[in-house]
Amino acid sequence: MRFFLAPKKSLGQNFLIDQNIINKIVNVKKIKKNSTIVEIGPGYGSLTKKILGLNPKKLILIEKDKKLSIFLKKQFAHLKNIKVINQDILNEINYNNVDNNIIVFGNLPYNISTKVLTSLILIKKWPPWYESLIFMFQKEVADRIIAKHNTKQFGRLSVISNWRLDVTKHFEISKNCFSPSPKVNSTLLSFKPKSNIYKIKNPENLEIVTRILFSNRRKMINKNFKKLFKNSYSVAEELDLDLKKRPGELASEIFYKIAVKYEQLTE
Repeated sequence: MRFFLAPKKSLGQNFLIDQNIINKIVNVKKIKKNSTIVEIGPGYGSLTKKILGLNPKKLILIEKDKKLSIFLKKQFAHLKNIKVINQDILNEINYNNVDNNIIVFGNLPYNISTKVLTSLILIKKWPPWYESLIFMFQKEVADRIIAKHNTKQFGRLSVISNWRLDVTKHFEISKNCFSPSPKVNSTLLSFKPKSNIYKIKNPENLEIVTRILFSNRRKMINKNFKKLFKNSYSVAEELDLDLKKRPGELASEIFYKIAVKYEQLTE
């Protein structure tokens, strides 16, 4: 595929060009005529065109590259149900004037993919403004997101991702489906907000707990647990927690319970 603008390495631009994969992506979630869709990093609009073919009520494109956003505005200028926003998704975007239950698609640049995901998980208002997220990640990152405890991939990202979201792996995507071709393959994941979650008032407290406990992932948690709690042994006893365990041996739910306790004792 020939591009009018050279892909920018600084923005991690790898454009999806495989039509079979594009068809599979839009079929992951049923798009209805009353659906509002947000697409992050639409590039030249390959996925955009397929989404538009399903006649959504509204489609919002968030494209950081100014020249690409101008291209998209010209490309879809004849359509009233599409809006192009030239902005970085990591900056705060006002969704007050759009419908609830939005479906978000994204071929996320590898260099910011985890930041984008965590920013959408750790928002203060829950349930969130979106109904579901359908994102492509570098395969290694996707493996960390869906990892279970007692595996090498399990870590902070696994714990945070599964706190508020049900995560589903759909399929892997060859690097040859992109132009320019990245060095690694990708994986498509979808995320659905949970209604029944551990009530952590300030999501930053979960970040603190996971950052401290995973700072020495090969060692027992006892020393790092003392950094969180002065009366660490009594708290551990209350939580029925074995301080001789390593962080990767603890199930995600235990981190949520620790974060709740940390919040209670630091208020």
